[in-house]
Amino acid sequence: MAVGLLEVSGVFRAEVERCDAVLEPLTGWTATQVLRQEVGAPGLVGSQVIQPVLWAVMVGLAAVWRWAGVEPRAVVGHSQGEITAACAAGTLSLEDAARIMVLRSRIITRMDGTGGMAAINLPAAEAAELIGSRWPDRLWVAVHAGPESCVAAGDLDALAELAGHEGIRARRVAIDYASHTPHMRPLVPELEKALADVRPAEGEVRFCSSVEAAFVEGTSLSAPYWIDNLCRPVLFDE
Repeated sequence: MAVGLLEVSGVFRAEVERCDAVLEPLTGWTATQVLRQEVGAPGLVGSQVIQPVLWAVMVGLAAVWRWAGVEPRAVVGHSQGEITAACAAGTLSLEDAARIMVLRSRIITRMDGTGGMAAINLPAAEAAELIGSRWPDRLWVAVHAGPESCVAAGDLDALAELAGHEGIRARRVAIDYASHTPHMRPLVPELEKALADVRPAEGEVRFCSSVEAAFVEGTSLSAPYWIDNLCRPVLFDE
């Protein structure tokens, strides 16, 4: 058992270190330094740190599954998890994935304090009907999470009204912007410029998109796709 755990740890650490090599030129720090809370490393707070570190951890875990003999026939991701899924599919290089993670999470900070998100106990279709009748252009269904749950996002005052609506149980997501909604559209010009050099490949594994709720070609995962991944709802349930 001890040998097995050491081997797993070694596989995971080696893959995270590969991610570190492409993160550090973009950030000045590595995921390993943040996770170990080394002197001079940023704390694990804020999208610009959490998202790149989470990506490195997910890439490391995918490598562990493959080391254990689990080879995917298809991949799917949730929100930023799609970037890791694209790496696992062979569609994004580590360099391109790191660029997307770092630059996009940095640009997102422009929206800090402009909105919020909350998980609620309604199917997406019911939530969309309620939101459309009471808070049009103020709230949107941002995540189709499962058959009986979704995430609403938008203006903070509208979110508070939704949380107080009869029969609604709402739990705020710990971010202060409305991801996966039109709130993020002001970032599009800057994102287009930052991600213009992303060059996806076809990949060896099929990629099921939670933006389109369908399988898509690997070569379609260029800058416009990753902008849609931020600005359009996550159709994970579908």
